[in-house]
Amino acid sequence: MRGKRLALSAAVAAGYVAGRRRMVRWGATADEVSGLFPGAEVILGATRSATMAVTLEALPAQIWPWLVQMGADRGGWYSWDRLDNFGRRSTDQIHPEWQEIQVGDRLWAKPDGSQWWTVAVVDPERFLGLRMSLDLAGRPFDPTGERPAAFTDSTWGFRLTELPGERTRLVVSGYWEFRPAWLRPFLSLLVLEPAHWIMQTRQFHNLRRRVEQPPSQAVIASVGGGEQPAAGSTRRPSRS
Repeated sequence: MRGKRLALSAAVAAGYVAGRRRMVRWGATADEVSGLFPGAEVILGATRSATMAVTLEALPAQIWPWLVQMGADRGGWYSWDRLDNFGRRSTDQIHPEWQEIQVGDRLWAKPDGSQWWTVAVVDPERFLGLRMSLDLAGRPFDPTGERPAAFTDSTWGFRLTELPGERTRLVVSGYWEFRPAWLRPFLSLLVLEPAHWIMQTRQFHNLRRRVEQPPSQAVIASVGGGEQPAAGSTRRPSRS
């Protein structure tokens, strides 16, 4: 009986290891996982986090507007809205008023603005890097000053590479520093990596639906709240 339990435990462990390997590099090639990724200079000495990727049937210029308008106080995160956008539906339109973005801007992670992603790197239509610095009570801290004894400091980066055939390779990865070090593997394996996989793969799905929609369905929201057809669209603005 004991031997069977040990064998079962070993099989479960082996399955988890194999599943985890696929999870933390979902859709990414070996080169994308091991190669250089922008933003390493943002958190010096940080460890590379999971790398996930998807190929989208759209140009970088068509994807970039969706990325720069992310935020709980803006267009949402295009993932599981009940979980990461507090039940607020992510926009399915491009909003001109949210297209200007620069280093130092804050994209709210919570509707009340108590947590946020800081824009750390902007290379238009090529790379967007976000940073969040929190103590383990969930309170933001200034990473340029003295750090708390226990904290998480991470980046979330979006790299766009144009491919032949008006396609784009979107690679999402980042860097992570965490204290206390002994807690990191437990938190990462049991909570953060599965949660990130669930949310990031959903964001890929929803981004694809938005950027690959036919031109006749593409809509840009006007600043006044109405709708305008995107360039080349035959769709009429709604009158609601």
